[in-house]
Amino acid sequence: MAPSMRHHTLTLRNRRAIASVPVSGSTTPNSSTYPSAYPSDAEDITLAARKLKQPFPFLSLPSELRTKIYALIFAPFPSIIDLDPTTFSIIHRQKLLSLFSVCKQIYNESSHHFFSTYTFRIFPVHPGRYFKTKKPLLARLPAQYRNSITTLELRLGPGWNSPPRGWIVSPLLGLSDCTSVRVLKIFVECDPSDAIFKGFRAGDGFYEGFCQELLEGIFRDVKGIQTVEFDAFPGVQRTGDMMNGLREVVERHKKVVGWGPERGWGVEKPGEVKERIWLDAVLVHGVGRARVIPAGVEAIVASA
Repeated sequence: MAPSMRHHTLTLRNRRAIASVPVSGSTTPNSSTYPSAYPSDAEDITLAARKLKQPFPFLSLPSELRTKIYALIFAPFPSIIDLDPTTFSIIHRQKLLSLFSVCKQIYNESSHHFFSTYTFRIFPVHPGRYFKTKKPLLARLPAQYRNSITTLELRLGPGWNSPPRGWIVSPLLGLSDCTSVRVLKIFVECDPSDAIFKGFRAGDGFYEGFCQELLEGIFRDVKGIQTVEFDAFPGVQRTGDMMNGLREVVERHKKVVGWGPERGWGVEKPGEVKERIWLDAVLVHGVGRARVIPAGVEAIVASA
């Protein structure tokens, strides 16, 4: 076969093959099989959702507002922080301290707010292993946290016949790091010098002397204490041996004395007998034997 005829035959076969291919009725070009550069409706919704989830500019808020937000976050905590299972459950259940791990600035602000706002108990009183521990809460805290604390509490009464061995003021307690403390709250649960404790106490004046030594050690290590706030249960008398011994220590260190809300010593009630410690009684007998003068007899004694 001549070359020209062979070329003509191949051309006819190619045309028949092209004609036999079915033509699609769709007008979509072949280029649509590739991904489109334009987002679909679903992609538009996803992009919009991402724009809505942008982080809130918390650090751009004024410091006063940030402080109020910190206070709301830490509101579930009790007013006094101690080694207590209830406090631990609140921390783990609500993840309150997770705020410390956001960033350095929020960590510094929130941690200082927390430790400077709440009262921290020096020795634990929760029954069980925490009460007898040799490592109280202050000893477990880092030094930078102790430095932010402004208020401490000393609760007296638990273990009055046999105080735990961990109740001792030593360098391991870390009180010397509490440089910002200005207020010491002392809550007295009981006075073992009362007659009801006779036959049960370790000895006359034993627990009172033990508490005075604790207070002396606290004043020695925490130089910045300015005010001592006394409070007690209703059965504790302000003129008892326990309170008189503690007040002697406070007066010796020249601290300002305040009264807490539980016992109501700072509120004068109408019709209640006033207590007045006379200067001559203090000079002659000491504070422990000072006379108590009823309000009606006050003028008679003064004129005598």
